[in-house]
Amino acid sequence: MSLSNTAPQRHSLLKGRLLAFVAIVLVAANLRSAVTSLSPLLERLGQTFNFGSTMTGVLGMMPTAAFAVFGLATPRIIRALGLERTAILSMALATLGLLLRSAAGNVGMLMLGSAIALAGMGMGNVLVPPLVKRYFADRVGTLSTIYITVLQAGTMVPALLAVPLADRFDWRISLGVWSLFTLAAVLPWLLLSRTQSPAESVTTRTATGTAGTGRVWKTSLGWGMALMFGMTSLGTYSLFTWLPKVMVDAGASESFGGVMVALYSAIGLLPSLLVPAMAVRMRNPFPLAMGVFILNMIAFAGLLWAPMAAPWLWVAIAGLGPSTFPLGLTLINLRTRTQAGSAALSGFMQGVGYSVASLGPVLFGWLHGASGNWTWSFAFLGLCSAVLLTAAWFACKPQQLEDHWRQ
Repeated sequence: MSLSNTAPQRHSLLKGRLLAFVAIVLVAANLRSAVTSLSPLLERLGQTFNFGSTMTGVLGMMPTAAFAVFGLATPRIIRALGLERTAILSMALATLGLLLRSAAGNVGMLMLGSAIALAGMGMGNVLVPPLVKRYFADRVGTLSTIYITVLQAGTMVPALLAVPLADRFDWRISLGVWSLFTLAAVLPWLLLSRTQSPAESVTTRTATGTAGTGRVWKTSLGWGMALMFGMTSLGTYSLFTWLPKVMVDAGASESFGGVMVALYSAIGLLPSLLVPAMAVRMRNPFPLAMGVFILNMIAFAGLLWAPMAAPWLWVAIAGLGPSTFPLGLTLINLRTRTQAGSAALSGFMQGVGYSVASLGPVLFGWLHGASGNWTWSFAFLGLCSAVLLTAAWFACKPQQLEDHWRQ
C-alpha cells in the first residue's frame, strides 16, 4: 500500500498545467548555478583579489549557510506571499546576486553578490517540493524525477563551462551569464501569479502556512531527514569546493579540476533519473542509503590514496554518492499528505540539513591545512557518511509526518 496519501485522481501529465510544469523546471534548472559556476574559478579569483585557502573555505561554506537560513525562513515567506509570488522573489534575488557578483571589484562585493544569489536559490530549494505537491500531486514520482534531473543538469553545466568561458572572455562573463537563465525563470511565475485569483492565493497561503517547522523538530522523521540530507550536502559541497584543489595537488591542471567537478555533477544525473522512481515503489528505501555508504567509502579511499591512478573512476563513484539527495527530496512528498506538511518538512530538512552541511567545506579545508595532506579531510567525510547511514534508518521508515502531529 502506498505511504504517500490517498491516491489522487491521475490526469494527463501536462493537460491544463503546462505553464506550471515549465515554471517548476526552470526554477529547478537555476538552483545551483551560483555554486558550481564559482568553484572552478576560485584559484583564479584568489589571485585576482588576493585571498587564500581560508577565504576559499568561506566562499565554499556560503551556499550551505544561505540554504540553511532560507530553508528555515522560506515557510514563513510562503505564508506571507504564497507559493507563486515566493517563486518570483526567489528567482529575482538570484538574478540580482549573479549580476552583482559578476561586477565585483573586491572580495566583499563578490561575497555580497553570492549571498544574494544564494538567498534566492535557497528559497527555491524549499519551494519546489510543495509546488510539485500543489500542481502535480498525482504525479509526484514523475515530477520528482524530472525536476531533480534538471537540477543536476543545472549543477553540471556551469561547472563544465566556467573555465572555458573565463578563458575565452573573462571571469566576469563566466560568472554573470547565468543571470540570463534565472531571469527567464521569473517570467512563467509572473504569468501564473497573474492568473491566480485572490481567493486561490489566500487558499495557497493557508494550505502551505498552517504548519510550520516548529513541530517537525519533535519527530524522528524530521531529524532523520535533516541529518541524512545534511550529511549528503556536507560531502557534496566539500567536494564541489575542494575537488579541483585535490586534483591540482595531485598534479592535474586547473581545467582538469573543473572537468572533474562537472563529471561529479554529471554522474548525479543517473540517481536523479532512477532514485525517485525506485523510492516511490519501495516501502522502505533504506537499502539505497546503504549503497551510498559503500560507494562513498570506495570513492574517498581512491581520491585519498591514488587520485591520479584512476581519477575518472573515483570521481564517477563519488558522483553516485549523493543519491540520498534525490531520495530526500522525494521522501518529502512521500512522507507527507498535505502542502502544509510538505512545506514544513522541506523547510526543516533543508534548513537544519544545510546548517550542518555549511561546516563541511571549512572543516575539510582546515583539516587539510592543519595536517598538510588530505588524510584527515577524507576521514572526516567517511565519518559523516556513517552518520548519514544512521539518519537514513529513521528517514526511510514507513511513516507520515501528519500522524506524528496528531499524537
